[in-house]
Amino acid sequence: MANELVDPFHLNVLSLNCWGLRFIAKVRRERLNEIGVRIAAKSPPPHIVGLQECWTQEDYLAIREHTQHILPYGKFYHGGIFGAGLAILSKWPIEESSMIQYPMNGRPTAFFRGDWFVGKGVAYARIRYGPGIADVIEAFCTHMHAPYEREPNDSYICHRTAQAWEFAKLIRGAIERGHLALGMGDFNMLPLSFAHELITKHAPVHDVWRVLHPDSSIGASVDSAEKARGRPVPTVEQNMLENGATCDSAHNTWRWNKGQQQRLSKGERIPVPPDTPDPNARRLDYIFVGAPSPSRQDVNSTLLPPMTKTAWFVDDVRVGMTEPHPSLGCSLSDHFSIEASLSRRFGVEVPESLHTISSPSSEKAFHNYYPHSYQTISTSSRPDFICSRPHPPSTSQPLSSLPISNRLPIQTYTSILGLVSHYNARERFQRHFRLTHFGVQLLISIGCLVAVWWVPHNYVAFILMLMSTLGLAAGVLDGLIGGLFVGSELRALKEFEWEVRNAQKLALESKSQSMESNVGRAAPATEAQQELQHQSFLNALSFLDQLHQTRNGAEVQEEDRYHYTEYDAGVPNEKDIEEGATAAAPAAPEEPPAPIAGVGTGIEMERLGR
Repeated sequence: MANELVDPFHLNVLSLNCWGLRFIAKVRRERLNEIGVRIAAKSPPPHIVGLQECWTQEDYLAIREHTQHILPYGKFYHGGIFGAGLAILSKWPIEESSMIQYPMNGRPTAFFRGDWFVGKGVAYARIRYGPGIADVIEAFCTHMHAPYEREPNDSYICHRTAQAWEFAKLIRGAIERGHLALGMGDFNMLPLSFAHELITKHAPVHDVWRVLHPDSSIGASVDSAEKARGRPVPTVEQNMLENGATCDSAHNTWRWNKGQQQRLSKGERIPVPPDTPDPNARRLDYIFVGAPSPSRQDVNSTLLPPMTKTAWFVDDVRVGMTEPHPSLGCSLSDHFSIEASLSRRFGVEVPESLHTISSPSSEKAFHNYYPHSYQTISTSSRPDFICSRPHPPSTSQPLSSLPISNRLPIQTYTSILGLVSHYNARERFQRHFRLTHFGVQLLISIGCLVAVWWVPHNYVAFILMLMSTLGLAAGVLDGLIGGLFVGSELRALKEFEWEVRNAQKLALESKSQSMESNVGRAAPATEAQQELQHQSFLNALSFLDQLHQTRNGAEVQEEDRYHYTEYDAGVPNEKDIEEGATAAAPAAPEEPPAPIAGVGTGIEMERLGR
């Protein structure tokens, strides 16, 4: 093991939703077995793999059997009623692991969806890849609540928001400990969506796809956010190479219509040309990477200069597992994999500021080749496509120098609190309704039991007993849900609300302190400006008074009266200029000057009738 604990220099990460639902997913065993074969055949081989919807030990062990020579360490995570479906495989030892369940995770009444029953959460693994104190990777694998409606009408948006908040807290803690943090999985969210920005702004992490493809799509072309960009409908090839679409692709056989799937089941191969329009494909699978700041990494190294640290770079990112099953012809899952290659480099000048961006010093051609048994997508057959688009920057910038946000915008906290308030009102209504149903049904059942003694026919008594039994069962179930589940969810909402309000308070205090600091630095200049303006004002008044008293000794006539007008700061009086007034008025002050005895504050005396 000592020989294995060396700096990897290159780190390859893979995340895949396997679609391994027992009794529901078709040809599950064959597909997951082939997934293990494909992972083992990857070149370069992956070092860390995160799997979602791998529900059974049987499928997990089948994948481990094929990959144990490159990924000798692994953990199958148990959670929920039917299992969490999460697994992490690693080249290096797993020192610690945890299954952290999300506090908010669907509703038991939606049994046909199953999110609550599987106990979705975060699979955590602490992986040591070297002997140094900081030679640790903290890997987080998750599968968030699925969206069943489009935002903002999604009734589970509060659940996914709370899950994104929890995930961001976990991954931020890993970075603050000075470790490389990997967040991977099926997040069931679109790029730059509310949940996506919550993760990338509440934790100092980067979406690796957007690091190399910052102009990639932010949803399917049929989604409103992507429509607003005015982009043409992308092709299958563009979605794979540029947009990182891992779900709902026209190339995925599980998204085909019933007729195409029937033809496929009969052994017919249906090619998908690279230029096929792909309006529904979207990116739901992500790899987030957070590198520790320069001040926290290499704490065990005394040989490197203070500003010369090791830094992590994103070298490549791609969509994988696109090839169909060799004998069945179907896709290996209803998702494609997301794969990333990172590198750790020594002797890199890393800016101390995490918000400094340096211009890319070099670029690397990004070229992916997708071999298929029936030749559907091959970028080598379309060299003009690769050459016509700009190559994304390779490893020109370390992750720790890319821009990050330490805190969410203030309005984001307000939006989250609005979601919490709305969902809290809904849950309180649900609790009241379900407990009321339980009480009413209990009274009805008692009434049916009493009525049995008075009915003249046995079949009527049977109907009353049946209604009483079924109704009471439904009432008790509703009572348990309203009294236990809804109560626990309301308490989880209170915890979530407190965390958001506390973070909002800290953000406001930080903003206030920053503003006070800026005002303090600007105060001397403002006071000097006010003093200069005040002195100029006094000079102007003195000049006008002297001018009035020396007008050939003449008395002031009836029409020579004083007229008070608003003082125009910064603009000299025209008649003063004509008579030789030289006092220059400065820029307008933030506050009016101090009043002078006998003269209104901020008033210029202008003699009329000259």
